Order: sequence, then C-alpha cells, then structure tokens
Amino acid sequence: MIKAWRTLDRRVLLDRKPWFQVGEETVALPDGTTLDDFGFIDMLDYAVIVAITAAGETILIRSYKHGIRAVSLSLPGGGLHAGEEPLASAQRELREETGYESERWEPLGRFVVDPNYGCGAMYAFIAHAAHKVCEPASGDHEEQELVLIPFAGAIAKLRSGEIAQLSTTAALGLAAIALG
Repeated sequence: MIKAWRTLDRRVLLDRKPWFQVGEETVALPDGTTLDDFGFIDMLDYAVIVAITAAGETILIRSYKHGIRAVSLSLPGGGLHAGEEPLASAQRELREETGYESERWEPLGRFVVDPNYGCGAMYAFIAHAAHKVCEPASGDHEEQELVLIPFAGAIAKLRSGEIAQLSTTAALGLAAIALG
C-alpha cells in the first residue's frame, strides 16, 4: 500500500499572496528517509470556461500575456476568491471577462497543474448557450479582444499554436470529449 509523506517543516521563501507562495518543506518518507528541501509552489485555484453560444460559437479572448511575451488566445477564466465555490467563480469570470452568462453549466473536472509541487488546481466548465448580457468589465490590466468562432475553429487555433495556455488547452480537450 502506498503511504503519504509527512510534512515536518514548511518554509516560505517568496510570498506574493494572493497570487503565489514559493518555498520548501522538510518531509519524512514512509521508509524513514527525510528530505530537507522539497520545493512547493502554492498558487490560486482557478476556473476556466469553455463558453459556447446558442449559435455554436466558442468565446475566446485574445490578449497579451507578459509571461510568454506574446499575444495569445485563451478561454475566459480566473482565480477563485477566498471562500468562493468553483462554479460561482466560473460564472463571475465569464460575466466579467466577456459580458456573457449561461443558465446551463457542465463541470469538466478538477485538475492540478503539477502534482509534485502544487501550482493550483484548475476547475473546468462548459457554459452552454452563453448569451451576452453586458459589456465586459474584467478590471484586468491587459487589452483584450473577444473572438467568437465555431468550436472546431477553436481546436484548429489550438493545433496552430495560437493558444499557448495549458489551462485553455486542457479545457478545450475536455470539452471535445464531453461534446463528442
């Protein structure tokens, strides 16, 4: 039977809450071995939304992403607020970033970015028959443009490299499985 490791000590080396914390732990392995510098990265959990309109268009956002120093397409999404349920976060993020809402939500699952070090959990959803209710008001620093294209077109953008985010890639793949 596989046993869990025990954390003996935890040291934060870089604290940029609420966005992330980086540090190391002293952990005891089941065989008694102790590791003194096992790294961790704590990040916000977040929701990613594959929003599909009644006309069958997928809502993507084109914006500059400074981490990759490029303009890229991504799905709407963002971090969960303290105490916020993943679905409530997805609904809030869809409205803030796109101005769209949906009455029918399909959960696609919870997935961790890196099971060894953390990096937050992604909650993916499909928002069926999304419809515009207001103008976007994300409050984000980046300029963004909404791009509505058929779902097959979103998959083609993924294959062409116009989508660089792992979370968008994963959510589109999960949606493709769910939608058949």
